[in-house]
Amino acid sequence: MMVDSLTNETQWECGDDVRLIRSVRNDGTYPGKDTGELLIKRGGIGTVVDIGTFLQDQIIYSVHFLDEDRIVGCRPEELIDINEEWIESRFEFREWVRPVCDIPLSDGITIPEGNRGQIIRVMRIPPDKVAYHVHFEAQPGRLLQIPEGLLESYESEY
Repeated sequence: MMVDSLTNETQWECGDDVRLIRSVRNDGTYPGKDTGELLIKRGGIGTVVDIGTFLQDQIIYSVHFLDEDRIVGCRPEELIDINEEWIESRFEFREWVRPVCDIPLSDGITIPEGNRGQIIRVMRIPPDKVAYHVHFEAQPGRLLQIPEGLLESYESEY
């Protein structure tokens, strides 16, 4: 078994049950599916069936998702232990969103309603709250933590 070069151990072992925290789409390596096609939706539960590496330094867990009867390679940051609390989120990593109202910041700057931003991280805050780290076009290079209730999906006009 390959191991994490930083800790000399893997996070999960074969037979461990895990939950997927980001939807996984075909990156072109999954046979019989189109590139970009959804393979497993976030929240899916599976069992680790193999552990390997990608580019010799990234651990990849092969996870069998029984409901879809599909084995998919997952990175450690895409998985949580089955016993960890799960809070469903409206958005996920890399999705485009916009504020439903102006968002004033502590330094006097405002993120205007409708300004496009991209989700960088989903934060599930027990017992039932979700917030996101978002990069907004109005503040390039600045990462802001925004509660889920202040965001809606961004749909391009083009």
